[in-house]
Amino acid sequence: MENAKQQDLNSLLTQKMIENRTILIYGEINQTLAKEVSSQLLLLASLSDEPITIFVNSQGGHVEAGDTIHDMIKFIKPEVKVIGTGWVASAGITIYLAAKKENRYSLPNTRYMIHQPAGGVQGQSVEIQIEANEIIRMRERINRLIAEATGQSFEKVSEDTDRNFWMSATEAIDYGIVNQIIETHDDVK
Repeated sequence: MENAKQQDLNSLLTQKMIENRTILIYGEINQTLAKEVSSQLLLLASLSDEPITIFVNSQGGHVEAGDTIHDMIKFIKPEVKVIGTGWVASAGITIYLAAKKENRYSLPNTRYMIHQPAGGVQGQSVEIQIEANEIIRMRERINRLIAEATGQSFEKVSEDTDRNFWMSATEAIDYGIVNQIIETHDDVK
């Protein structure tokens, strides 16, 4: 009986989220989440060209899963508005920056963090070198993405991502990540 009530609640929540054209990205970015969010984006795009709102609260995660969501946001026809809440870090930033600058909002207490991608590998020295080179290429690509989306120079972004670079919502506006801090849904344009 309790399971049936939970399923009914989940079904109602899903229905309301679709009706309101809203997607939640909370927690670790992984392949399962990328598939779920991509499916939701494609579904909403097939229903209407009306804007879609995505709330992002993520510590980051798998780089390519974040890339998948980023690319899907850019791929679909409807405009996507993102709202940062809690924290938006690492691969979460990649997703967040897929929205046009005028569509990037933040709740007041959200923190933002950019850094270089991390990776771990074991094996023979040749395999380790191949993976190290790939991480360097990935870092350069992500730094270019951040630079293009924020208006910062590639050199500044490269320097800032040497270590975890944390920003408040206000600092993220100054950096070019966030367009506007909002306090209520009515503030979203």
